[in-house]
Amino acid sequence: MPADLAELLAGPPEVAAPRLLGAHLVSEIDAKTVRLRITEVEAYKGSDDPASHAFNGRSPRNGSMFEKPGTLYVYRSYGIHNCANTAAGPVGTGWGILIRGGDIVEGEGIVRSRRRRQDQLTNGPGKLTESLGITMEHNGTDLLDPNSQIRIEPGETPHMVLSTPRIGLSKAKDRPWRFVAATSAGVS
Repeated sequence: MPADLAELLAGPPEVAAPRLLGAHLVSEIDAKTVRLRITEVEAYKGSDDPASHAFNGRSPRNGSMFEKPGTLYVYRSYGIHNCANTAAGPVGTGWGILIRGGDIVEGEGIVRSRRRRQDQLTNGPGKLTESLGITMEHNGTDLLDPNSQIRIEPGETPHMVLSTPRIGLSKAKDRPWRFVAATSAGVS
């Protein structure tokens, strides 16, 4: 993984997404720190991808996707779960990477408390955001700012990455743009 995450995220999402695996997603919310190693992601390519929230252009809901690489885009899935994405590619493209899963590196007790359970803590996009304390209020956060309460930091690249079709889609579901760290428990 390149140490310069801004440079990585400036590229096409289907290239950047697998290289984001192993990076750390850190939250420091309410004086509680949680650090996850990213183990599962999906790439979305704006107007070139009918499965993307940005396929039909910019809207009040998806505006963060069109911002600079590393901007957090939070949306509600099925009106229940928050999902976290990072903007990717040039400003204005609407490209993004959905962060679907992670392994807990720090703050397991906090995660168990937030999730109100002992297992299945971070293996899915809604579980991941709940574990980190990410809400709709965090939409637009700069994930590349080292002082941000939610940020991405470099980590160790996994030894093996698998590519599969994306999950839960009705359009462009055949694109192999879901990437997983092959030996991780934090995969949905």
